[in-house]
Amino acid sequence: QVQLVESGGGLVPPGGSLTLSCSASGYIYHPYGMGWYRQTPGKQRELVAEITSAETMSPLVTRYSDFAKGRFTISVDGRKTSSSLQMNGLKTEDTATYYCALDARLDVTGIRRDYYGRGTQVTVSK
Repeated sequence: QVQLVESGGGLVPPGGSLTLSCSASGYIYHPYGMGWYRQTPGKQRELVAEITSAETMSPLVTRYSDFAKGRFTISVDGRKTSSSLQMNGLKTEDTATYYCALDARLDVTGIRRDYYGRGTQVTVSK
C-alpha cells in the first residue's frame, strides 16, 4: 500500500512563507504526477496546485487554482513521488489542512486514482 507523508506545516504571520514537502513510499506501478489540496472545516477539499500528465507518455502539465497563482509554487521530482509546495505571501484565508496527493496506478491491473496523505496544518495568524 502506498503511503504519503507531508511535513512543513505550522503557524506563520500574514505575509509570511512556508514550504510543504511530501514523499510517497511503497510500490507504485506508474505515477502520473502529484498535487496539493487543502480543506477547512465544513468545506470541500479543493485543489491548490498539481503537476501531472494526461497519459503515460504525455508531458507534465502544471496547474494552479486562481488563489494560488503568483504566490505558490509546486515542484515534483523526476520520479514523481516527491513534491514540495512553496507558499509566499500567505493570507489568513490560506489557513487550512493541506494534503499531498499522488496520481498513480499502484499495479498493472489497478485503476488510476489519487492517493492522499494525512495532511499538515497551516495556520496564518498574527
